[in-house]
Amino acid sequence: MTSPAFLRARRPEQKQQRREAILKAASDLARASGVRNVSLGAVAEAVGLAKSNISRYYATREEIYLELLAEEWEQCGRTLTARLQKASGAEAALSAFASTITERPLFCDLLSHLPTSLELNISAAAASTFKHAMHHHFATIGAAIADATELTPSEGAELVGVAAGMAGLLYRAANPPAVLAQVYSQEPELAATRPALQPTLTRMLMALAAGLPGLRGQKLPGDPAV
Repeated sequence: MTSPAFLRARRPEQKQQRREAILKAASDLARASGVRNVSLGAVAEAVGLAKSNISRYYATREEIYLELLAEEWEQCGRTLTARLQKASGAEAALSAFASTITERPLFCDLLSHLPTSLELNISAAAASTFKHAMHHHFATIGAAIADATELTPSEGAELVGVAAGMAGLLYRAANPPAVLAQVYSQEPELAATRPALQPTLTRMLMALAAGLPGLRGQKLPGDPAV
């Protein structure tokens, strides 16, 4: 149970401790039951606070999970930077990127919910903070990938953005709900369509990286005017 001193949280360090406790509780709950199944009330109960007290720090559960997603990107970048120092060639670099994403189930789960729910119930301030963080991480990770491949930094950043979307979609397909898992267990021909997360993501990234250089200088439909 949380101590009374912690509950009052008047000093800056106490408030930061509370934020960290909220994030940890939300992370633990999501790892145990999945992001979609965690409510703001459940987070409040896990921390030992009233729901109204939680909202002093995060207005919605979605804002909590956006901050956790930004932290996952930060950790992904640090891990990948170290791995790319040992990678030789584009295939090794992109395989390292795919494995760095897919070995983090919470990261993939958060990515899978980003466009469908996590960006829908948030304040403009929270949205701005998150998007600035993503811009930074995509550029930083994209530059590291460019150094290890034949891509330009802007192409590297584009690849990172696409990887995020593909990882979220593939994670859902590779980890189906119970009813689909039952169907797959009974019908092998359907189970064969269930993708293997890491190798599929690796192939998709390799195909994208191979194709991007061939499009340099081309004006494609939908591109903004120069």
